[in-house]
Amino acid sequence: MKRVAILGSTGSIGLQALDVARRHPEQIEVAALAVGSRAQALLGQVNEFHPEAVAIADECVADTVRDSLEGLGVHVLSGPSAAEDLVRHVKVDTILSAISGFSGLGPTLAAAASGADLALANKESVVCAGPLLLDEIARSGSSLVPVDSEHSAIFQCIHGDEGWVDRLVITASGGPFLDRALHSFDAVTPSQALAHPRWEMGAKISIDSATMMNKGLEIIEARWLFDMDFDLIDVVIHPESVVHSLVQLRDGSLKAHLGPTDMRYAIMYGFSHPERWQDPGYRDFRLAEQSLTFSDPDPERFPCLSIARAAGEEGGLLPTVLVSADEVAVRAFLDGDIRFPGIARVVEETLERASGAGMGGNPRREPEEILRADEWARKHARSIVAMHAVQ
Repeated sequence: MKRVAILGSTGSIGLQALDVARRHPEQIEVAALAVGSRAQALLGQVNEFHPEAVAIADECVADTVRDSLEGLGVHVLSGPSAAEDLVRHVKVDTILSAISGFSGLGPTLAAAASGADLALANKESVVCAGPLLLDEIARSGSSLVPVDSEHSAIFQCIHGDEGWVDRLVITASGGPFLDRALHSFDAVTPSQALAHPRWEMGAKISIDSATMMNKGLEIIEARWLFDMDFDLIDVVIHPESVVHSLVQLRDGSLKAHLGPTDMRYAIMYGFSHPERWQDPGYRDFRLAEQSLTFSDPDPERFPCLSIARAAGEEGGLLPTVLVSADEVAVRAFLDGDIRFPGIARVVEETLERASGAGMGGNPRREPEEILRADEWARKHARSIVAMHAVQ
């Protein structure tokens, strides 16, 4: 029986993680849950899973949670650092870091320092603070298991061939606009961009999939997780999403990880590692019913891919600027303030300002520097959004 904490339990990954726990009651005890502001959803989860403690970042609804849980013996933490406090307060075997975006950085670093194994679904933490995160993991003696489907696949493919990997290949579905005419991108609506053809995901990651910014972030993430140079990490379009990623070995052979388009398998492995738990659902996946096609990404269709790679290669605080500017740009698109191609423009122009301000260079930055870079990036990205605003 593994005691687990789920940070971001009301988000897409968190909900699927709870479904994994529901399927494996003999293997998983949900000991702690952390959310942002969804009090009623959290209360429903508490009633089902009976955790020892919960954390809610939004102080405005914290009293509602406390009142509703009074007498049940559930410890309630609240405030902006509640998830970090939860990690320090509750002893667990595994922490799933699934808080979306830059806000997951602090809780993820705290989880890495806790000594519990870290099942990592917050790619922004690695992008912004890869060296810091890995240092904390090494210092605490815990294990890190990637939960992103692509990095989980690479992690599993590398096993047994450590030291012999020559290249990483990250697969990408291509999102909803793989075949859409480029001249029509100005007319893309948020609802169209959110309609991913393969995966069920939250709004931010769905838009990042449409722009392929998610793959750019995954390149940077893979660089740190697997200690590979940027020029040894490729991205290939694979619309069927059957192959979750591959590694090429020094003898030229390829190892691929295949499976259903269902994040619960990567989440389950994040919990079960180094073991594998039985799940009958895999029997519904028939290879004879699948088809596999691959192609190179079109740089004109997906400019965010090269923008992100360049930010990772220049290093320093630029990956933080990349993450923060993208969050601002995606929010502006969803709010109707900029058009779809404006997302890439806002991010690229923010990065140009950051590079000009000397924010590239050494990737080993302190948390305070990263937080200041986040604030700087959001301020400048908002000003650039105003310049590109829909009239």
